[in-house]
Amino acid sequence: MTTSYETRYASSPEAVKKYDTTELRNEFLIANLMQKGKINLTYTHYDRYIAGSAVPENPLKLEAIDPLKAEYFLERRELGIINVGARGSVEVDGTSYTLEHKDALYIGRGAKDVVFKSDDAVKPAKFYLNSAPAHTSYLTKKVSLSEANKLELGSMETANHRTVNQMIICGVVTTCQLQMGMTELKTGSVWNTMPAHVHDRRMEVYFYLDVPEGQSVCHFMGQPQETRHIWMQNHEAVISPPWSIHCGSGTSNYTFIWGMAGENLDYNDMDVAKITNLK
Repeated sequence: MTTSYETRYASSPEAVKKYDTTELRNEFLIANLMQKGKINLTYTHYDRYIAGSAVPENPLKLEAIDPLKAEYFLERRELGIINVGARGSVEVDGTSYTLEHKDALYIGRGAKDVVFKSDDAVKPAKFYLNSAPAHTSYLTKKVSLSEANKLELGSMETANHRTVNQMIICGVVTTCQLQMGMTELKTGSVWNTMPAHVHDRRMEVYFYLDVPEGQSVCHFMGQPQETRHIWMQNHEAVISPPWSIHCGSGTSNYTFIWGMAGENLDYNDMDVAKITNLK
């Protein structure tokens, strides 16, 4: 089998308060990504979101998994892809899209055949995947890193100087509810998404990359008055429920990909938690 999946169910904030480290990691950490020759997917009941990866040595076809009860994967879904490996391509119903390192591709509902390929099997492409239910079909579109809408946020003084690359988001790509982008921290900065916030109208998944060997990122989650943390390694993802903050601090600078889905496409729709009020 080249495709594997697991299902994660929703957890209430009251339940999460009682989780120990193992329970917290089992519920929210996605640690099986970027395995050569495989497609790995995690289906979460938060907004029916799917996060996963495809690392083709030989061509890998995206197939429907059992929870979808669908003839093909994108029968009722849309898909966002960001390549975090070497150059590769994604073939969508016979049309091929070349993705360099950190390029993105949006695929709309109704695409039947999606095939992942690497230019070099020894140095394969590593496709990070996010998918959400879709109510209609929009055009497939590639967005290179240079074409992203860029925001310069934070400062060196607060150790959170970063570039936010908005890639699959309103104004760049038309989607039903899926949004994706990539935030790159400057050398010397370690904090992401400060001040922390929640957006009760959307859930989110973070995928960490460019974490140097021997370094880690501490991801913070939970309600602002009841926070928890998960230590994360390179090419691991974490599920953030709508009621949870989502921020992190690394032992070095790094990059992370954020993906969101829910009922509101307004990127600035958030309830900020004052830093000095976090507990």
